[in-house]
Amino acid sequence: MIKQDEKTGLFEVSYYKRNPKTRMPVRAARKHVKTRAEANRIYAELVIQVERKIESQNRENTIPLWKDLVERFCRENRDSDRMTAKTAENYFLCLKAHTFEGWKDRHVDTITTEEIRALIKARVGDKAPTHQKNVLKFIRGVFKYAVELGVINRDPTPDMKFRAGDKIKRVLTEVQAKTLLEKAKVYGWEWYPHVAMGIYTGMRNGELYALTWDKVNLEERKILVDCSWNKKDGFKSTKSGNDRIVEIAPPLLPILAELKLKSADSVYVLPRITQWDEGHQAAALRMFLIGLGLPVVRFHDLRATWATLMLGKGVEPAKVMIMGGWNDLKTMMVYMRKAGISTRGITDCLTLHNPSTQSAQVLEMAGRSKP
Repeated sequence: MIKQDEKTGLFEVSYYKRNPKTRMPVRAARKHVKTRAEANRIYAELVIQVERKIESQNRENTIPLWKDLVERFCRENRDSDRMTAKTAENYFLCLKAHTFEGWKDRHVDTITTEEIRALIKARVGDKAPTHQKNVLKFIRGVFKYAVELGVINRDPTPDMKFRAGDKIKRVLTEVQAKTLLEKAKVYGWEWYPHVAMGIYTGMRNGELYALTWDKVNLEERKILVDCSWNKKDGFKSTKSGNDRIVEIAPPLLPILAELKLKSADSVYVLPRITQWDEGHQAAALRMFLIGLGLPVVRFHDLRATWATLMLGKGVEPAKVMIMGGWNDLKTMMVYMRKAGISTRGITDCLTLHNPSTQSAQVLEMAGRSKP
């Protein structure tokens, strides 16, 4: 509407439209406009202003903020069992730490590909490649969820390459593992059976915690691994979701037999330790290794130690992979390189000369007088 005041001759310009989604009126106006030409120009501006306001209102109602979408994504994946509670918590804590500072109150449709790439470089560019890869994976998961919900048309997450090295930071050699076990037994260290089980079976910490006597067959030297545990989810399936059979190494039999005698009414194979209940097994192992003057490894690295020792002794990689519960051949290749078996024997066929042949000597000519 363009209306002229009869007394002042000035124009009042206004534009009104009802939001088609909310049905609420949206209005914009301007007073004291001097000429009709200017009023017509202002009227066109007000039409655009109202349309933008309606678009903004609809975005507020339909396009979620980044923080709200992250929370919903983690909650729904946890409640639908697509993620364990621990995994969902890891997603949320990681995304909160690295993205909320800049994106928390941003509508998800305003976050661009370049911004995602810049965030990865700025926030985690100095971290390990595996961590960078995980952060990008978590961000991609949220955006794919947004596409599924229909709040954005495409996933803006860029493809980025990360130079990831071996996942194994450190393992114990056979001599070091032997020293650890012998000293742990001599000193009566309360973690002795737990560490022995880790080195001799390659079982994960959560699998050791959940292991019960009904899954152990000492006569047939077999352990059924079908359960795991963590503080967030409690008892659940193994990491891969598959059951597997672990063979009991001969030196482990007397340890298990003694544990069985001392177990009384406990259904669990390994004694409960307060530090273990609280998830501090790595700290306990670290302090003991330091005291022995051995390299410091994580508790989880006992599993890597088992794998590299088995491979180093010539056990077929496929068998180690099955017993260890790995589904990914790429992961197994890491252990093979660490054990050095991927290159063992490849130069045996390379024989180009005989280095033991006696080297030539300079002989004096017969009948030649010395100078």
